[in-house]
Amino acid sequence: MDLLGIRHGSTVADLGAGSGWFTVRAAARVGRSGTVYAEDINPAAIQYIDQRLQKEKINNVRTVLGTPDDPKLPTNSIDALLMLKVYHEIAHPEVLLARLTPSLKPGAKIGIIDRNGSGTDHGLNSDVVKREMASAGFELVASYDFTKADGQDYFLIFQRR
Repeated sequence: MDLLGIRHGSTVADLGAGSGWFTVRAAARVGRSGTVYAEDINPAAIQYIDQRLQKEKINNVRTVLGTPDDPKLPTNSIDALLMLKVYHEIAHPEVLLARLTPSLKPGAKIGIIDRNGSGTDHGLNSDVVKREMASAGFELVASYDFTKADGQDYFLIFQRR
């Protein structure tokens, strides 16, 4: 979270939130004055997160049911966004990124954690991600490969040009 500049008061999006693993951690980091948007395209995931938030008494998270091509996040609201093992699942990244861009505040960072691979080795080569993000108007500002011991996982951070 430090690498994405997530701090007390930030507004963060967890794109493809799944079970909310990152969501609840981000909620603790941003505190009561911050907001986390937990976005997923699966209604069951949203329902699970809603139940988890209620059970854990977390009040600074808003769940958002997006679509495969539109995360439906509020305009000019996001300081940092994370896609954790999600990017390789996006069928039309150029469309999603175009619809995502208006949600980002100036200087917002997008973090993408994914895995090199294709076919049975589920993932997407980091060079493909870099190329698609550049085509959508984002520049790579940092790159890390420390996320897993085998070196196949990567963490890329982008900002709008």
